[in-house]
Amino acid sequence: MTYASIMVAVDLGAEARDRVRLAGHLADDFRARLIGVAAEEASYAVPPIGPVPASAYALAANSELILNDLKRAHAVFEEAAGTRSRVEWRSNLDFPLPFLIGQAAAADLVVVGRKPASGPLLCSVDPGDLVMHLGRPVLVVPPGLDHLDVRRVAVGWKNTREARRAVRDALPFLTRASRVVVVSIDDGESADDTADVVGFLQAHDIEATAIRKETGGSATSLALVDAAAEQAADLIVTGAYGHGRLREWVFGGVTRDLLAGAPVCCLMSH
Repeated sequence: MTYASIMVAVDLGAEARDRVRLAGHLADDFRARLIGVAAEEASYAVPPIGPVPASAYALAANSELILNDLKRAHAVFEEAAGTRSRVEWRSNLDFPLPFLIGQAAAADLVVVGRKPASGPLLCSVDPGDLVMHLGRPVLVVPPGLDHLDVRRVAVGWKNTREARRAVRDALPFLTRASRVVVVSIDDGESADDTADVVGFLQAHDIEATAIRKETGGSATSLALVDAAAEQAADLIVTGAYGHGRLREWVFGGVTRDLLAGAPVCCLMSH
């Protein structure tokens, strides 16, 4: 099992080049094609010109601005992708999220950045929205990272549909890793049994072991990140929004916390 096609979301933020470089290195590792994607919707809320609320001239000018943004995003992608031969670019005047979702039929893995702290960037997508609707595994890259050598992986395990799918989606990474640790978190109620998932991984010739981690009064996400750090993991694999996104938005949750501040890459599936 491998990733034959890796898609990367390109925006006009400062981290976009690093993200494309990381996606490019993964494409090299898996001998995959690299697809860059960007979209931005033209705004029709233009100031009145003359006696009418808008004009064809204003709309055309606005579209031209968007096209220039997309050209800038394309330039970022081309520069960071380098001289790779199996490279493709896709862009359009559209809302970024539905456009990326529509293009993802061509991808095995989609690479995105963390949600900007200071508001939406041009061409950017919210990774939480994306993982909910994409139907593909999403690799969320933290700032300042331009390379991912998957040597050690921490799998955040809870026996849910989302976690089972994430483990399956991550097999190309897991088969290449030198160590895979399945982490079950005891949140005061119980920790899910890991025997079956460890056996599943071992059946795929993956050297997998399991550990149990208590929260110690901290959030489950912090316990998972601590366990990953103790194992020197450079990738966390976990299901996304196993309790539902609305509940996480109201009460907090593992997915929301990892999307906001995980120090390493996270592969998530829903």
